[in-house]
Amino acid sequence: MIGHLAYASGSPCPTFVLDAARLPRDEGELLAHLAEARRYLVDAGGAHVLKIALVEPSAHPMFDLDYRFVQALPGAPDRFDLRGSCGHSILSAVVAASRSGMLPRLVPGARIRVQVLNNGDSVVCEVDRVERDGAGFTVTFVQASPVPFGDLLPAGRPRTALEADGGRVDVSLVNSANAYAFVDARALGVPDQTALFAAGDELLGRLESIRGAAADRLGWPRGGAFPKIAALLPSEDGGIAARAVTVPRWHPSIALTGVVCLGTAVRIPGTVPWSIARENGAGAGPVDIATPGGRTAVTAVTTLPGSAGDGGALLWATVARKHVTFQGSFVLAPLSHLQFEEVAQCLALSGAA
Repeated sequence: MIGHLAYASGSPCPTFVLDAARLPRDEGELLAHLAEARRYLVDAGGAHVLKIALVEPSAHPMFDLDYRFVQALPGAPDRFDLRGSCGHSILSAVVAASRSGMLPRLVPGARIRVQVLNNGDSVVCEVDRVERDGAGFTVTFVQASPVPFGDLLPAGRPRTALEADGGRVDVSLVNSANAYAFVDARALGVPDQTALFAAGDELLGRLESIRGAAADRLGWPRGGAFPKIAALLPSEDGGIAARAVTVPRWHPSIALTGVVCLGTAVRIPGTVPWSIARENGAGAGPVDIATPGGRTAVTAVTTLPGSAGDGGALLWATVARKHVTFQGSFVLAPLSHLQFEEVAQCLALSGAA
């Protein structure tokens, strides 16, 4: 089997892309194969590669590519979470699928329609530009029909009080593209954007405690990767400042799915992001998001409250100016000494990304 590595700017690590048609369909056998593949990566210096994308041409007439995300968990090569998705990984998979011949060659204006098997999302990846080693995209998460805001609140309300961090903490649990717990950083004693971006292990540990309580509230395992969590407050330059957590550390920016989820949450009255956005006058139009890794923006298009259900509904969310670099392909097994060197070279490039 041939594996591919691609890195989406803003992601904490590259994505390891595999052809799903060449892997077992039985989940137990599949995970055993993936554990063996991870061992190869670790031996070649790729322990930091924790995102795996399984892709194949879609049999569905509305889609070009079927995609399944696997989050590898630190600690052992056979630990995985298949619950959620990853927007950066989707883009990496599209580039790798094109390079391998699974998809046609990417050209500006092309639209690749991806079916996310983990959660049923429909994602349109529009090619903005093509370079020798990568491509730029505008990404839209499209709903097949309007999704009422209530269906995006897994706890059933805009805010939920959790027992965590030695007391009660208000969070907004929102599930759009991925499930997130959003918390106002000021409630944790973080006064402003500068302090939020400079925070270290103490705040990281407190957020992990809150994330664990959110997982308990949703009935999910604490040791998994979901829900994700981000601390927010008004940005110094308008919009929202966000500091997100990934497995197993601070995210260098924020996940693409986190951008989509945050943009959606800003539209839902009563949520933490909704309140923070209005402090900076960011309630309508694109939402500007500042992170330690730079700025991004998202546009979530919704129906007005009262026009669909009781409180509005999500139609789609779009994020522009995303870039992916293709880092190489290699034969996965059996691995010769030369092939290990090729993998190590790819991983050296990915470590520098």
